[in-house]
Amino acid sequence: MKKILLLSDTHSHIDEVILKYVAMADEVWHAGDIGNLNMTDTLKKFKPLRAVYGNIDDDKARMEFPLHNRFFCEGVDVWITHIGGYPGKYNQEIRTEITKNPPKLFICGHSHILKVIYDKKLNLLHMNPGAAGKSGFHQVRTMLRFVIDGEAIKDLEIVELGKK
Repeated sequence: MKKILLLSDTHSHIDEVILKYVAMADEVWHAGDIGNLNMTDTLKKFKPLRAVYGNIDDDKARMEFPLHNRFFCEGVDVWITHIGGYPGKYNQEIRTEITKNPPKLFICGHSHILKVIYDKKLNLLHMNPGAAGKSGFHQVRTMLRFVIDGEAIKDLEIVELGKK
């Protein structure tokens, strides 16, 4: 069983509230638009980190993190990317692969809009944690927490970090 903290679009922002939730997780996953790598370096001091780079990230972030991160956590096939789209409207660059070989859990960021949608056609769970940072059009900073237990994804919780 693993407790996951999922965040995205931090745009270099990290604070004590985020770190409080990091302390409660087994792993932290970041779906891109990291900003300054001091942010991810801080996260890595506390917990294992899996991340991808986003469209605002510089060459240093692109050297450290991949564009796509596909892995197994417990018995769950996970795919994290920054610009992924949504069920029925997946990004053109990933549409063929996700249709041919869908993961059980597909995670992306970019939109700053928190959404969790089950894709019945591809039989996968899509998650976008919204934006944990202060840059962008969103009004409330958000993250997601959940548990992966064997092949089950459960105990999903929306974390609102307050207004930006």
